[in-house]
Amino acid sequence: MTNDTIVIGAGLAGLTAALRLADEGRRVLVIARGVGSTHLAPPTIDVLGFADGEVERPGEALSRLAADHPYNRFPAEVIAAGIEWFKARLPDLGYRGGLEENFLLPTAVGAVRPSAVVPETMAGGDLRGGGRFVFVGLRLKDFYPAYLAENLAHRGRVEARAIEVDLPRGEDGRTLGLARRFEQPAFRDALVRDLSGRVEPGERVGFPAVLGLRKAGEVWRELERRLERPVFEVATLPPSVPGIRLYEALTAELRQAGGRLLIGQDVIGVETAGGRVESVVSEAAARPTTHRAHSFVLATGGLAAGGIKVDSRGSVKEAVFDLALAGLPATNGRPRFLPTYLDEQPLDRVGVPVDDRLRPTDTDGRLRFENLHVAGATLAGAVPWREGSGNGLSLATGYAVGTIIAGSS
Repeated sequence: MTNDTIVIGAGLAGLTAALRLADEGRRVLVIARGVGSTHLAPPTIDVLGFADGEVERPGEALSRLAADHPYNRFPAEVIAAGIEWFKARLPDLGYRGGLEENFLLPTAVGAVRPSAVVPETMAGGDLRGGGRFVFVGLRLKDFYPAYLAENLAHRGRVEARAIEVDLPRGEDGRTLGLARRFEQPAFRDALVRDLSGRVEPGERVGFPAVLGLRKAGEVWRELERRLERPVFEVATLPPSVPGIRLYEALTAELRQAGGRLLIGQDVIGVETAGGRVESVVSEAAARPTTHRAHSFVLATGGLAAGGIKVDSRGSVKEAVFDLALAGLPATNGRPRFLPTYLDEQPLDRVGVPVDDRLRPTDTDGRLRFENLHVAGATLAGAVPWREGSGNGLSLATGYAVGTIIAGSS
């Protein structure tokens, strides 16, 4: 069977493009080695958090980005449309916000994360108006509420403290185990009893982001009702329980819309002719399979995800189609990596150059494949971790690619 579109990669960019196309009645197949970065990162849509300082209004700040930034491949209206589509498409996750103003959310170490669109279970942690906060410790590894509260209290207009809860026996102290326990009524009863009388009037109550896997909205609403306080989640270190919720919601909607997923398969080959991609070859359990389609989307991520690879000799290449790369540093003896982690690294902006339809080009601007589109961190010109733009870029480019392909076929 020939698919309408094959999407390579199952992160937010790939799943957004696939679902956007499936909504238009296209036959879509997603092929991916794994589940993508959703399981590692918070589910917030961080459009733009930093550009010469902390960004308050992301829609306005987009104009300050460099001309070759991926956001400048399409109007801001496309980013806004993608956000509204995303919120409407996943109503059970209750996403809130837009391009007008960033939320300011606490992180697990007491720093602040600017984010444009956040799930309902996190929105109550917004620090913009200041206020009083109490952070609940659940003996979870890598989540230390006292440290969080102490760092956060240095921010103006914020009062923060921490309390610890004695969990019922049998808890293993890991995020997924806690998330499953939160969906048990007896566990929630014990938690509420422990917190009774310990939460002060006017405080908002922050928990690590483990308020359930499939019933997080119900758990969150119940805790707000029973504690009679605003309740919110704080993103933890991986694995990201809210990120898993987002992945499960997107893939469930994709399947319901008629899309197919092949997770756990490597794309090991491609077939091209006349400036077009004809098919890709995937492999699982040493069994190669050829998949044909009219159009293709590359959403395999950047260096961190393996979509762009660096070998032991320092050679850099795009992993599936061997596409041209932009942003490579000069090779006149300069190092590929600097010793200080938080420095802007020479390879930070490396990625695939594209035209205004997000199709890959050579470095001189010549189109490589007319029916291949690129989305997400594979694109050149952005530094998502420094800009605070990762999920925003994935959503915007995935939505744009889906819209472009749907409009041209």
